[in-house]
Amino acid sequence: MPSLKCLRIVPVIGLSAVLVFGLSACNPKVTRVSAEEVTDLSGNWNDTDSRLVSEEMIQDVLSRPWISRFQRKKGKPPVVIVGTIRNLSHEHINTRTFVSDLERSLINSGEVEFVASSSERQELRDERREQDLNASEATRKAMGREIGADFMLKGSINTIIDAIEGEQARFYQVNLDLIELETNRKVWVGQKKIKKTIEKGGLRF
Repeated sequence: MPSLKCLRIVPVIGLSAVLVFGLSACNPKVTRVSAEEVTDLSGNWNDTDSRLVSEEMIQDVLSRPWISRFQRKKGKPPVVIVGTIRNLSHEHINTRTFVSDLERSLINSGEVEFVASSSERQELRDERREQDLNASEATRKAMGREIGADFMLKGSINTIIDAIEGEQARFYQVNLDLIELETNRKVWVGQKKIKKTIEKGGLRF
């Protein structure tokens, strides 16, 4: 017959096993996938939407007549800056990621020159002031030599939601305007639409 001491240990060992099993069952399974692979898990705006929309819209803006007209008139590539992209959708969207995708597509096209954003310019100006005080004359960078942008790209991300029990349709519309800074003239208006349907059995939206 087992001793009283052994009988007290058995439940403790059993509880420990249950806790270990429970903790191991809670550990997430992580699978690495290609950054280019589509992973549309929730139906929300995601990295794939940001990348594809930016690539398509930049391809469109660079194929329009405004760029050839500017090059004929000025004899140089246009200088572009990306302004504010407003999130007017129902969900939280990191517009900074979308702006970065737009900038990358513009720069990599080789068709335009690109200048830093307003926040980046302020940091660069602070650095030049520091150089004015502390860097040698041979290496310091002078103030007042910035390249001014010719055009600003601005826009918004909008959504329309249509839902019924267990099913939802999400309509995303991205609007972009390219505006000439000297005249405030819009030289290009772009629009990209994405529609997704999401089914969740037994769940009401």
